[in-house]
Amino acid sequence: MERSLTMELVRVTEAAALSSARWMGRGLRNEADDAATSAMRTVFDTIPMQGVVVIGEGEMDEAPMLYIGEKLGTGVGPAVDVAVDPLEGTNIVAQGTWNALAVIAIADKGNLLHAPDMYMEKIAVGTEAVGKVDINASTYENLQAVADAKKKDIEDVVAIVLDRPRHQQLIQEIRQAGARIKLIPDGDVAAAINTAFDETGVDILFGIGGAPEGVLAAVALKCLGGEIQGKLVPKDEAERARCEKMGIKDLDRVFYMEDFCKGDDAIFAATGVTDGELLKGVQFKGTRATTQTVVMRAKSGTVRFIDGEHSLKKKPNLVMEP
Repeated sequence: MERSLTMELVRVTEAAALSSARWMGRGLRNEADDAATSAMRTVFDTIPMQGVVVIGEGEMDEAPMLYIGEKLGTGVGPAVDVAVDPLEGTNIVAQGTWNALAVIAIADKGNLLHAPDMYMEKIAVGTEAVGKVDINASTYENLQAVADAKKKDIEDVVAIVLDRPRHQQLIQEIRQAGARIKLIPDGDVAAAINTAFDETGVDILFGIGGAPEGVLAAVALKCLGGEIQGKLVPKDEAERARCEKMGIKDLDRVFYMEDFCKGDDAIFAATGVTDGELLKGVQFKGTRATTQTVVMRAKSGTVRFIDGEHSLKKKPNLVMEP
């Protein structure tokens, strides 16, 4: 892939964040998502690449843009798989809470997992605990493994978990092990990424979330030297049939980093929409706005934090007025 694509992707996530942030705290999740999607799609048209959406807003008959199979870019340049979540955390923006992101991941064509839109059990860790955890091991064993890897007492380990009824047993097991828990309402892509940064105070992600979000998190962790493992959790016969259609007959199959993202290169970019542990959200003041973005590349191992200042007068089509 072209190195210049890293900065091109920043422009895409910045546009989505600027547009959706206008809806922060207004209780209108769909409007926020539509704004992010429209802005992201507009900027994609200017990027020199031959992209195909492998993870997006849904199938062609479900989404007007950024649907699975849609072609992105100018049609000139490298052929890439594209995974997008224009607004990871629609409820977060609607409620004005933490860790909403505009997210993109790309890799060479054929290298990203075409994850079905269903639940996936996941476990994710940062660099120090790579190779130490196992999704099939017990909660206690994984917590102890992370504690040992990071030279901590298990009481000092912080697990991050989506606050869902389905996680009641998991939460109980973490507490019985003596570790601490950070419960989050939404946004497990941000949660997985946070395991790779000491300053966030998060050591391990557990639980069941979306499979497409698992691929996005995997690309970020590949760039950061972390690890994620996953197992699909179909909820009914229709989803089990979809797995079989994809060639996944063993529903106990564990997906590892190389399953999520093949090869040695991938690029990930995320711009904060609302404030989080890692990124500041969009701030508006008069005719200007500020953004903060993280962009990283697996091949070089480079991680950049980019602070942007934007003139809203010169970008009127990318900041939708509610």
